[in-house]
Amino acid sequence: MSKTKADRKKSGLNEPQKKAVEFEQGPLLVVAGAGTGKTTVITNRIEYLLEKKIAQPQNILALTFTEKASAEMLLRVGDIMPLGYEEPWVYTFHAFADRILKSEGLEIGLDPSYKILSGSDQWLLFRNNLFDFDLSYFRPLGNPTKFISAMLKFISRCQDENISSGELAAFAETFKGDKEEAGRWAELAGVYKKYEELKLAKSRMDFGDLIIWVIRLFEQRPAILKKYRKQFAHILVDEFQDTNYAQYELVKLLFPPKGVSADSSLLVVGDDSQSIYKFRGAAVSNILEFQKDYPSAETASLLQN
Repeated sequence: MSKTKADRKKSGLNEPQKKAVEFEQGPLLVVAGAGTGKTTVITNRIEYLLEKKIAQPQNILALTFTEKASAEMLLRVGDIMPLGYEEPWVYTFHAFADRILKSEGLEIGLDPSYKILSGSDQWLLFRNNLFDFDLSYFRPLGNPTKFISAMLKFISRCQDENISSGELAAFAETFKGDKEEAGRWAELAGVYKKYEELKLAKSRMDFGDLIIWVIRLFEQRPAILKKYRKQFAHILVDEFQDTNYAQYELVKLLFPPKGVSADSSLLVVGDDSQSIYKFRGAAVSNILEFQKDYPSAETASLLQN
């Protein structure tokens, strides 16, 4: 009997890689160092699911961290699939959230024609509306724009941790400590809220918004979340050590630790020895949290370069 293309491709995999490619269902954590075939595992996993007719392309969601990585993954999948096949959902976290919000954002009052702000656009939006913010400590008379970049960075970190402006305001109201520090927290909470209002009024979003708004969409509209949980029966996450808290929350919404369908799977691949996005809120601890959140998860270690 002749081998399928998937069988021929997998013949070059070592045993841990083969385990990751062919596991049947549930969560699987693949711990892999540099050069051990992480992307190979993910692309072969996608090919395996399609060629064995375990899933249709629209049932597969692969999340990456850079456009380059997602493009490379699609290219590799394209090389091993027949002409005219439908592409699976292979996106960066932000591009995936953007696609969902463009399609479903109206359900929570978002304008689907919103534009994405670059870093310089964010600074200019803040600067041009500086006097709409109720600032005291963070608007020194000698240099009114001194703290704009720092405040935008602070808001970005809140977004990485899935902290809303309302949650920050609640923290500021109950803060027990130095009066001046309490005032700074209250001022930051007001800045965060006003900045959100400005963006919504102008149909603008920054990259951090994409993740937290799609989380809000799924939490506030259970029927929509249910639809996407059913669609994405097989989820793959590359460079899991680089996920921040909010991105991991999104993964858990789509593949909840409890109540997962018996014929679904979650593959996360990460290197616990490095994280290149710590400065952007990446949480290497997510690898440890994954094992707590999914106690039934199997583990595969890729050690062979």
